[in-house]
Amino acid sequence: MDKPKKTDKQASSLTEITMTVIKRFIAGAVCPRCGEMDKLKAWTEDETQYRECVACDFTDEMSLVIEPEVDELATRVNQTQPDPRDEIQVVKLMDPKA
Repeated sequence: MDKPKKTDKQASSLTEITMTVIKRFIAGAVCPRCGEMDKLKAWTEDETQYRECVACDFTDEMSLVIEPEVDELATRVNQTQPDPRDEIQVVKLMDPKA
């Protein structure tokens, strides 16, 4: 038995249903703009986290992608050079009576 083929409209509505973003309120969070508590909602889309205040329409976004650390520039302060006092030296013991 063959499955009936879905039309473009049915396929797009199915995509919309599975792609629904759940926005959640953040308990105890204070809006940075208006100072209202428990008015921020947050959600994640495409490796970006969003937050929005329902009281003053403040919006903010933050990338969740961790950027690779940049190596520190080499300077004379952060370079480690061997300390000449740590160098191994051979000591010859001599008999004082000889």
